[in-house]
Amino acid sequence: MNTQRVLTGITTSGTPHLGNYVGAIRPAVAASRAAGVESFYFLADYHALIKIDEPARIQRSTLEIAATWIAAGLDPERVTFYRQSDVPEIPELTWLLTCVTGKGLLNRAHAYKASVDKNTAAQQDPDADVTAGLFMYPVLMAADILMFNAHKVPVGRDQIQHIEMARDMAASFNHRYGEHFVLPEAAIEESVATLPGLDGRKMSKSYDNTIPLFATPAQLKKLIAGIKTDSRAPGEPKDTEGSALFQIYQAFATPAETANLRQAYADGIAWSEAKQILFERIDHEIAPMRETYEALLRNPDRLEDLLLAGAAKARRIASPFTAKLRHAVGLRDLRSTDAPVKAKAEKSTEPVFKQYRERDGKFYFKQVDAQGQVLLQSVGFDSPKDAAMAIAKLRG
Repeated sequence: MNTQRVLTGITTSGTPHLGNYVGAIRPAVAASRAAGVESFYFLADYHALIKIDEPARIQRSTLEIAATWIAAGLDPERVTFYRQSDVPEIPELTWLLTCVTGKGLLNRAHAYKASVDKNTAAQQDPDADVTAGLFMYPVLMAADILMFNAHKVPVGRDQIQHIEMARDMAASFNHRYGEHFVLPEAAIEESVATLPGLDGRKMSKSYDNTIPLFATPAQLKKLIAGIKTDSRAPGEPKDTEGSALFQIYQAFATPAETANLRQAYADGIAWSEAKQILFERIDHEIAPMRETYEALLRNPDRLEDLLLAGAAKARRIASPFTAKLRHAVGLRDLRSTDAPVKAKAEKSTEPVFKQYRERDGKFYFKQVDAQGQVLLQSVGFDSPKDAAMAIAKLRG
């Protein structure tokens, strides 16, 4: 298959900000227009339940994020754009994956480990306030990806582990029940900017240092005025290195505009003037989208129709695929004439490869015979892809 499937999700836990737009939404919308790509974009409202227990907030966030994607130029006719909770096959696949996933794999998930480490440092029970939802988050994320057999998943570096875990789960399922899943790959876009927030740290809802994407012009101007700068007076040369204001501008400006502001820094531009330039440049790009966004917020019926149509489109893939998976694991019509036990016994006489990850973080594989005796043991590989390529060479 020449077409590449690419899948992107955004959690419905808050109001989109400039960092979301620059780091995820803008590049994803641009990528959706590429030839030879089948794109899936979803609102991860099940994921939001892990950390948000305010129903009205999740509903409002879903509305705002859906409106943001459309206002930013996403074409629902060209892509599959849906709400996660409208595709019931996803939680069903989550359970199927749960049954082939070792607890040890989930123990190593960064978010879970961070919670345990925090509790341990506070001399509390290691699992205090850790929900099963947080622990199972990687399985739900794997189901999101594997349901549509996505080849590429654009993520930040902090999410690479989840893609590796999805590969592990897919490989485990494939080993037991046959080749059903594509092993996904993380797509790291090095050129995509990570915006600093008002205080210079990464723009994040966690730090309460964000600039809402569709703030009114007056609000936008006020927030930009609050960006942290140093005490250098007008006329004094200023450094672009470490300047949150300059980094935000660079994410919106052309190379020529960026060069001009860099020179203005060297010439001692006043901070107030630099902030005015930043405000004008951001508003120039956001203003046309803001009008569409506000119109969509006033018309939730249109967004609901778009999401339901997207879910129907997604389910045209998910429903028959889930039926195949159900059959593969033995959830079958009792009138079926298949002889799965015999077929499996015949298949199991051949040596098989098993890929796995050790505590050292490296990926290994071994070849075992029908009795489980190890015929071949690999060295460690830095990535699951490298291990899979080595297996492919041996099979070839």
